[in-house]
Amino acid sequence: MKNTMMACNLHGIGDLRYEEVPMPKLEKDEVLLEIKAAGICGSDIPRVFEKGTYHFPTIPGHEFAGTIVQVNPGDESLIGKAAAVFPLIPCGKCEACQIGEYAQCHDYDYYGSRRDGAFAEYIAVKKWNLVFVPESVSLEHAAMCEPCAVAIHALSQVGIGLGDTVAIFGAGTIGLLAAQIAKGWGASQVVLADVDKAKLDFARELGFTHIIDSKTVDPAEYIKSITANRGADAALEAAGVSATVEACLKSVKTFGKVALMGNPAKNMDISQKAYWEILRKQLTLKGTWNSGYNDAHNDWRLAIKCMENGVFDLSKLITHRFSLAECGKAFDLARKREEFWVKIMFVNKEQQ
Repeated sequence: MKNTMMACNLHGIGDLRYEEVPMPKLEKDEVLLEIKAAGICGSDIPRVFEKGTYHFPTIPGHEFAGTIVQVNPGDESLIGKAAAVFPLIPCGKCEACQIGEYAQCHDYDYYGSRRDGAFAEYIAVKKWNLVFVPESVSLEHAAMCEPCAVAIHALSQVGIGLGDTVAIFGAGTIGLLAAQIAKGWGASQVVLADVDKAKLDFARELGFTHIIDSKTVDPAEYIKSITANRGADAALEAAGVSATVEACLKSVKTFGKVALMGNPAKNMDISQKAYWEILRKQLTLKGTWNSGYNDAHNDWRLAIKCMENGVFDLSKLITHRFSLAECGKAFDLARKREEFWVKIMFVNKEQQ
């Protein structure tokens, strides 16, 4: 095994360099993964250009999949296996960890922000974090396991029943994935609302018919018109703005359920009228964060199963592919948004 590799290394805010770095060294509970595909998450953009990581330099990237190429003695059977990776490393000691709710860990580590991530040729990862991928699932698709698991986790907070009407506010990557899941889980009507025409047009290309431009159509009134004035059974807020929170509250039926998922860029406020919706309709509001990863409830394994069974149409969502050497170009596209994109992915040349 060689001593160095190429990586996209963040030396400071806005200072991302494609350069040679030392190869990772394996700890006793780790394997070496050759990265075949790694996606740019929406959170990676402010991480690179505004907020930074927890120390510099850091290799970003937490949505990825690859092939195991090196192991410690006793783990030889893992060589050659394909895997995605749950990016959170829990402390294993706090109250949340004791009940298997690792996303709520009080002292966690994280690939791509708190420690080196996947915008590199190789990464050393904990065996515990491996999510094995069957041959029927491509590694490009497996690299989207993280956003798929997040979307699954969000919808599981509200539950989807056969024949339900589900409203999703925000037609970004996770909103589109959630819409596919809701449809796959038996929702009879999936409504997607956004203010971005390009996103709405793309949702139509994916086969969704209940598409709302919230700038011109009142979502609550539209949803009432297709539900005999009842409202949606469940709503997912996936934009992180006050207006979509209010729209969720107004759009769901009496005793309806709302999952709040969108990361807010600023303070959130709701009107008195919207607050009354919570009280008078006795709504259930659930927060959702990251994904479930334990033996009893594992959103990651379920995401892989959904990929196997055709619940997700991921090929169309990967709109742009770049090599690691093109990291500057890829992040410029992500940040400037001069061209429409859904998922931008770094792909190993062997995968192209």
